[in-house]
Amino acid sequence: MPQPKILVLTGDAAESLEVMYPYQRLREEGYEVQIAAPTKKKLHFVVHDFEPGYETYTEKPGYSWDADIAFADVTPADYVAVVLPGGRAPEYIRNDADFARIVRHFFEAQKPVAQLCHAPLALATAGVLKGRRTAAYPALESDVRAAGAEFVNSEAVVDGVMVSARAWPDHPAWMREFVKLLREKAPAEGQKAAAR
Repeated sequence: MPQPKILVLTGDAAESLEVMYPYQRLREEGYEVQIAAPTKKKLHFVVHDFEPGYETYTEKPGYSWDADIAFADVTPADYVAVVLPGGRAPEYIRNDADFARIVRHFFEAQKPVAQLCHAPLALATAGVLKGRRTAAYPALESDVRAAGAEFVNSEAVVDGVMVSARAWPDHPAWMREFVKLLREKAPAEGQKAAAR
């Protein structure tokens, strides 16, 4: 039986940890994980770190990783869930019409969505954030409110099928809640027996 597939929607300047941690964690759970970007190419991620003396995060070069598929080639019905990492990628992928098409599918079909950090910028542009409760990088509180959503300053916020968090320090709580939701809505082989 084929593994259920999860899609990661990202692009250049995504935060390295916010792409790679869910990518590896969800593969560990038994899912096939594919990374989609505006084009199928080698992506260049960044590292956002918190250093003394800075009022915001710093940015350094991170990992490079190949996108498996371009947004235009994604058939969202093929996937059981979607993950939207943060970093700077959400600032520009939100302007891609295929990104919006893909994201709307997951919300309309009530499939699990994991998002964190700056991802709410892209969700707001796609028109799926209004009326929801979400965590985000705290500097985005006004953006979240302007999108008609409730900002929650927490390491993991569950709102229906959406699980959100502030940034990579929240990974354990964020993925714990997302995996719990996946086991309920779209279990991978082996999880069915464990869930009983």
